[in-house]
Amino acid sequence: MNLQMPGDLAHSYKSPSQQTRVVSEAWGEENLFCPCCDSNSLTRSAPNKEAIDYVCPRCDDPFQLKSHATWFAAKIVDAAYEAMKRAVVTGQTPNLLALHYDRTQWQVINLIVVPRFAYSLSVIEKRRPLGPNARRAGFVGCNILLSNIPPDARIPVVQDGVARDPDAVREQYSRLRPLEKVRHEARGWTLDVLNVVRGLGRAEFSLADVYASAAHLAWLHPANRYIEPKIRQQLQVLRDLGLVEFLGRGRYRTT
Repeated sequence: MNLQMPGDLAHSYKSPSQQTRVVSEAWGEENLFCPCCDSNSLTRSAPNKEAIDYVCPRCDDPFQLKSHATWFAAKIVDAAYEAMKRAVVTGQTPNLLALHYDRTQWQVINLIVVPRFAYSLSVIEKRRPLGPNARRAGFVGCNILLSNIPPDARIPVVQDGVARDPDAVREQYSRLRPLEKVRHEARGWTLDVLNVVRGLGRAEFSLADVYASAAHLAWLHPANRYIEPKIRQQLQVLRDLGLVEFLGRGRYRTT
């Protein structure tokens, strides 16, 4: 993977956002590979195709590219809230490619891929409507909350200026693929509990450790009044998915 972007393409555009779009999409067409299968390339979509920038020529998985000169620490600005909400509910979200680059050198610094089945409604944050003087007055956009996506699903492709082995990226993606079979209603709970578990920051943990985040999970899922039984259920799901191991007596180990 060549981490040098074709910065010369920016010279034909005045708008920084247009420069970023043209340069990053051209770089992706030449350098991106599919993490879902063994294809070593992605095909750029037709211009102005909403939310889809690339498609894998082998497995047809869709990808959306978001590029920025500063790293996406907590959230990524996305498109219309209602459209994104529908995409999550119907399982139509594309894989997300979040690219961080050095604008002075047009060099790729970091790139992660978020699998399309790693989205839940708790990842989507509704933004305030645009004011009456805005060109798109009343438009309601959304943010993608990276902090609500488990670290497992923020798969590094390029890390601190070093490209990872594609096979390692594909292995990490494949490990999460069983989530694809979980319906979106249940998947949101599964992902949120997994995020709590990863946030504990240790290999072994107890049921009580996860219960400590019951209030946060209740806030994410206000329609559910039985939080602790739901936590126990989701830990069983994570065990069946091979993401945690049950040690007995209310203790678990991450895998």
